[in-house]
Amino acid sequence: MRSRLAARSTRLVLAAAAVTALAATTACGPEDPTENGAAAPTAASSSTAGGGKSEAPAGESASGGGSTSASGSKSGGGNSDQGESGTGDKSGYGQSCGTNDLDFTVTWEAQPISHYLITAKAKSGITCYLDVNTPSVSFGSGADGVASPVGQGGEDPIKLSGSSVAYAGINVKTTEGEGGKQFEHVIIATTEEDPDPAQVELPDAPTVDKPIVTNWSTKRDEVVPRVI
Repeated sequence: MRSRLAARSTRLVLAAAAVTALAATTACGPEDPTENGAAAPTAASSSTAGGGKSEAPAGESASGGGSTSASGSKSGGGNSDQGESGTGDKSGYGQSCGTNDLDFTVTWEAQPISHYLITAKAKSGITCYLDVNTPSVSFGSGADGVASPVGQGGEDPIKLSGSSVAYAGINVKTTEGEGGKQFEHVIIATTEEDPDPAQVELPDAPTVDKPIVTNWSTKRDEVVPRVI
């Protein structure tokens, strides 16, 4: 009898132990996924989002790099075009004489009437044309020092190269009396719009009042300025 009771007690103890172990296993089961399984996906999700954000600018950067490259290519094309412009076809280049293409001298001429003679010559290595018939001549910066054209002489255009020259005549004072101002230099340009006129020293310091200037000519006797 006692043997049966002992055996039964033993079975009850084992059953109780099994229930306890099952309960413990059931209780621990949800905690592990919470600590490991839930935390791990959350971290992976952040990493993926961060990676997505990180990759998007990289993609934009790559795209931007493509734009930059294209822009650089266009810029290079522009430079290439400029280079071709600078070294390619130069037909028409330097055909019109600018003031800085020429050397000027001014001399005093007593005959047939007193006047100043401008001589223009192309600088070494330059060939150009005086296609504006009348030089721009002035004394000082005031409007009253600008020489008026009188329309004498004139060849259009005049080619200047090597030893060839062109002439123009100036009468610095066309008024009677002692009015006027003295100047030691005359300002000469091939056109009124020329941004770089030449300042040429005169042989003396004449009194200037209502000056006049002739057209360009290759003949000295055609540029004697006369009041008409």
